[in-house]
Amino acid sequence: MDLIRHLRFFVAVAEEQHFGRAADRLGITQPPVSAGLRRLEEALGVTLIDRSRRGADLTPAARELLPRARVMVGDADRFVAEAARLGAGTGERRVALCDALGSATSAVCAAALARGNGGPPVTLSAGASPQLARAVSEDLLDAAVVEHPVLADGAPSGPVIALPRDFLVPEDLRSTRLRDLSALAVALPPRSANPPAADLLLDRLTERGITSAVRPTETEAAAHAAVAAGLAFTLAPAGGETPAGTARRPAPDFPLRVRVLGRRDHPDVARLESVLWKLGR
Repeated sequence: MDLIRHLRFFVAVAEEQHFGRAADRLGITQPPVSAGLRRLEEALGVTLIDRSRRGADLTPAARELLPRARVMVGDADRFVAEAARLGAGTGERRVALCDALGSATSAVCAAALARGNGGPPVTLSAGASPQLARAVSEDLLDAAVVEHPVLADGAPSGPVIALPRDFLVPEDLRSTRLRDLSALAVALPPRSANPPAADLLLDRLTERGITSAVRPTETEAAAHAAVAAGLAFTLAPAGGETPAGTARRPAPDFPLRVRVLGRRDHPDVARLESVLWKLGR
């Protein structure tokens, strides 16, 4: 049995408390996850998950074993990353951009990294801010742009940078009053993507008289589609392309706040902060 692989299954199911979501997170289908977890339980001689229609509940034994499983999986990831750097000789630049940046801003950041690619190759990835912060703290990433606030897990971080945003609204919406947006849902990433930032944004909307119901959308494209269909409004980086069926309204009180995590002497940290400061002007 591949112990580390099966421990990954256990950690994913335990944290998602659902086999389907765990499979999506791991990038595989559900049957191998379910079968792998049963094999792990048989090898260990202990039941880890209580399976029910509601999802997957941890047993008392699983709650005790989960912290150790996380450590073992994390150690394996660090071992592989270190071996890859040693094998490559010149090393590797490991950088990630949070999903909250959106496609246009992410492309600008990626271009800045490419212009600075005079040495080791850059490996660029994306994800939710909490996962990226954890990866930086565990030395699985050299630098990451994350949404603020986020639990940084001790990762070194720079200043908060405010990036201007617009409201993206249905193109036939005539009213310019903020409170009239309450008639629409607000399309936002699921709260689980970054709970502190999600709660802060909803508080700011409420303070300004916008009491919209939340329409969780997994992707930027899904949010734009909901707006074009007249079902919702959302927030988008200022000055970008306006999708068909939508219109832009300035949202000066609702900037996207980000910060760059990583060692302050790493060149990609400086590159990312430089381009983000320019976008924030």
